[in-house]
Formats: sequence, C-alpha cells, structure tokens
Amino acid sequence: MLLYDVVLQSRLMIGSALYPSPAIMAQAIAASNASVVTVSLRREMAGATKEKPRFWSILENLHQPLLPNTAGCHSAKEAVTTAHMAREVFKTDWIKLEVIGEDDTLQPNVFELVEAARILNNDGFKVFPYTTEDLVAADRLLSVGCRVLMPWGSPIGSARGLNNVYGLTTLRAHYPDVPIIIDAGLGVPSHAAQAMELGCDGVLLNTAIAKAIDPIMMAEAFSKSVEAGRLAFLAGALQPRNMATPSTPMAGKPILD
Repeated sequence: MLLYDVVLQSRLMIGSALYPSPAIMAQAIAASNASVVTVSLRREMAGATKEKPRFWSILENLHQPLLPNTAGCHSAKEAVTTAHMAREVFKTDWIKLEVIGEDDTLQPNVFELVEAARILNNDGFKVFPYTTEDLVAADRLLSVGCRVLMPWGSPIGSARGLNNVYGLTTLRAHYPDVPIIIDAGLGVPSHAAQAMELGCDGVLLNTAIAKAIDPIMMAEAFSKSVEAGRLAFLAGALQPRNMATPSTPMAGKPILD
C-alpha cells in the first residue's frame, strides 16, 4: 500500500487506545502486523511526566510509523492547533484529521474538515481526513490537497460494520486511483474483509481489538481477514445474482426416457 509516497507492507492500521494495559496494547499491535499505529495527542499528554512519558516510550519501542490524530476536536481552528502540537511531539508531518460535528454519532463535520485540511495541507502536513462516504466532501478534500480518503464504515466504536456499502462502492468507483482507508465502526474481522473485497486499500480500527476479551488473538484475526479480503478482490470475486447457476454443466447430460 502506497500512502503519500511511503510503501507500507500491511493494509491494516491500528489504534493505541482503550487497551486493558500498555503491555497488552504492545502485544496486540505486534500480533496485528499493522503498518501504522494511530495515537491521540490528548492520550499522550495525559500520561506525560517531567521525564519521558511511559506511553510514548512504549510506542517508540514498537518501531512502527505513527499517525497522530486530532480526536476530540470540534472546529477547524481546534484541529489545526492540535495538529501542529502533534507534529512537534511525534516528529511527523502525518496527521489523521478528525473534526467531529455531532456528539451522538461522532459524525465528521465535513465543512470544518475541508477548511482544516486546506490549512494543514498548506502548512506541509500529509493529511488523512476522517470523513463520510459523501462524494462532494471527498471532491473538496482532494481539491485542497489530500491524497488519501478515510471514510467511516459506521460510527466510531459502534461495531456495526459497513452501514452504506452502496456509498462506499460509489466512492471507490469515482476515485479509482485514490487510496481509500475504511476508518471506524468495524466490529469483527468479516467487516474488514468486506471492506477489502469492495476494493478499499486498507482499514483502520481500534475498539474492536482493544475491547475484545482477547485483544491479541483478535488483532491476529483482523490481520488475516484484511489479507483474505484483499486476495478475494484481486482474484475477482463472484458477483451476486438473482437466479441459480448450476455448478455442473448441463451440456452432455444424458437424456433418459
């Protein structure tokens, strides 16, 4: 997978929040073989001390590319400020841009999102916008410089999977050359496989792994499901049809009187 001219070996991206312990987080991330780990600036600063914060030290020891996010921001101004702080803390110009517009569903505010993306792209960031499957919003994000789209599958932490398969399929068809990463709402490995079967380039998830009874085992399951879904897409999966099609050809069948 190629994102902002960086080649990533895995199509799975994983979050670093909500785990029962830092040790389990580290083991789950390792088991997932994820290419990127997302981290919230608020999560990092909450555990900071005068010395090097322990959480940051654990992330460093993973030797994984980090994708800071602007989780919890509700305006373009707040998101831009958080992004600049994250760049200083994590020493990367990658930023997962979140601007929340509705508190119950945590749906992105696409108007503020586009404005924040415009500013951050001009400031030299490589922006990964958390958005909806809306085509107009996608077009605006690409026009201000984004080179990746991260539409939600369903609300964050809902475990509902892909709520709008038609919308995601349409988004994929309209932008065949733009990397599309499904972000949020995936609850089980089959949801990730379905996203990959649609032709998406990757998935990003956190809650489904971190809150599982066995996060390490679940991380491995998601890793395998992403690979399976991608292989199915490349192989040319059979499309649904309304009528039966016999697997045994009728030609040459003997006629018995």
